[in-house]
Amino acid sequence: MKQRDHTRLLGELAEDYTRHSPRSAELNQKAKQCMVDGGSHGLRLLEPFPPRIVTARGAWIIDEDGHRILDFWQGHWSNILGHNPEVITSPLAHALAGGFGLETGHTDRLQIETAEILCSRTGADEVRFTTSGTLATMYAIMLARAFTGRNLVLKVGGGWHGAHPWGLKGIHFSSTGGFDEVESAGIPSPLTDAVIITRFNDPDFLRDQFRQYGDRIACFIVEPCMGVGGGMSGTKAYLRTARELTHHCGSVLIFDEVISGFRFRAGDAGSLVGVRPDLATFGKVMSGGTPVAAVAGRADILRLSGRAGGGRVGFSGGTFSGHPSCMLAAKTIMTYLIEHEEEIYPRLSELGDKARRLIEKSFAEQGIYAQCAGYGNDALPPSSLTRVHFPYREGHQIRWPEDALDPAVCDVVLSEKVLRVAMLLENVYVMNGLGSFSTAHADEDVSVLGEAVSRVAHRLRQAF
Repeated sequence: MKQRDHTRLLGELAEDYTRHSPRSAELNQKAKQCMVDGGSHGLRLLEPFPPRIVTARGAWIIDEDGHRILDFWQGHWSNILGHNPEVITSPLAHALAGGFGLETGHTDRLQIETAEILCSRTGADEVRFTTSGTLATMYAIMLARAFTGRNLVLKVGGGWHGAHPWGLKGIHFSSTGGFDEVESAGIPSPLTDAVIITRFNDPDFLRDQFRQYGDRIACFIVEPCMGVGGGMSGTKAYLRTARELTHHCGSVLIFDEVISGFRFRAGDAGSLVGVRPDLATFGKVMSGGTPVAAVAGRADILRLSGRAGGGRVGFSGGTFSGHPSCMLAAKTIMTYLIEHEEEIYPRLSELGDKARRLIEKSFAEQGIYAQCAGYGNDALPPSSLTRVHFPYREGHQIRWPEDALDPAVCDVVLSEKVLRVAMLLENVYVMNGLGSFSTAHADEDVSVLGEAVSRVAHRLRQAF
């Protein structure tokens, strides 16, 4: 199928957006004089420039140009209670006013209490904290390689596990190499050669790879719900096959729950599938909007980083691991989510499904076929996370990342670039077509979203 050329449309949108947000445009030029590309995280630096934010509360943010923007990015999908919820900011303010909250370099009671909650809600034996999902997955892989004495790391094509050497392969789809390309220069090739790529939600292909590499696979790291890779959830058959094969071959099963942890329930998503991995990584929602992440799981593996294991794995966590404010925020939000679990998660599922149906309907009315991910399956319930795909062939079902990220199958430029700027002109911030709902989003916000999508879809139809 012939792919759409959005060059002219992107140019028109950039001109309109520059007129719409002159102050952010001006600050972007200033930022580029002292920071690479004008910032420190590529995802935030949309083209032609990102909105510069001055306040954020609940479902809304306000930028330097005074626009009140309905936000579905929500702190990289971290803010399940919305921006700066009082349930977290109030105890943080109280602690800081009382002389507690910044880094001390010492241990405290909060680390114990936070670890106890995480272990009880995930079935983990022990936990060690660090400061980002990237570090958590890196340490988990290091632990698995040391524990097994093996070299190979198996991961899903399209799976994002952070910017570390084992994670920077097989993220973006290439028409020539599929998911087999390395995403960064500067990484030793023997290391990336040890990363094997598999396909999501394909149990038969997974079995084939374990037959081929099983006695050399140190670990299989997989997201129960794909983030960057398309937003689809793993099936029971796939995730249970992963558990069966890793157990049989003596490999470590790692669930990367940085996104899915505390997103579908007040705990891990693996419990909903009936699968307990050997290690799991957490961050985002459980962090309460602060830089905290964790590796949790089997004590015999985790203790390789401690005295009992001779400190064989250098999992120090970093200067700011167990940071007092982070521990307070994490303990506070996990406790809140546990206490309100029965009301929070069904409501988030409801909002997600309502938005998905509205988005698909709005585009369909303009003759544009859109397909949303996140409706749920036999493993996970409908999600508060939503991605929007634009398959060229109407009715084509997106089953795995190879479909979602292949520009010959889906209009990737439309979902990743065009839609972001077009929706910003409607004062709605989206990522990958939408993003995530929080408890701060209301039914009225879904209506605002629907009206914005309708106007954007109308503009796209005229451009096509």
